[in-house]
Amino acid sequence: MDKRLREAQLYKEEGNLRYREGKYRDAVSRYHRALLQLRGLDPSLPSPIPDLGHEGPALTPAQESMLHATQTDCYNNLADANVRRYLQLTQSELSSYHQKEKQLYVGMFG
Repeated sequence: MDKRLREAQLYKEEGNLRYREGKYRDAVSRYHRALLQLRGLDPSLPSPIPDLGHEGPALTPAQESMLHATQTDCYNNLADANVRRYLQLTQSELSSYHQKEKQLYVGMFG
């Protein structure tokens, strides 16, 4: 239990580092990995397959607080990193489009 919470925290911190470096795709990957570590630990979520296996692990209040804080941070950071990644791609595509437009203009009138 604690191991998975710590691993999730490490992935989140790695994601934050990649985000600060402008490596949004890598950041998204790290946030997803963090959330995968937390999957199945949240006692407030129903089991995907009811009545199969044991109940989810019991969490202390501190662990539950850490779990929810990490989940919230990861989802928020994931959304932001995806938007920034999209904007990067859009800017790249626009730049490419303008370059082609300029070449066409020069070819027609140049």
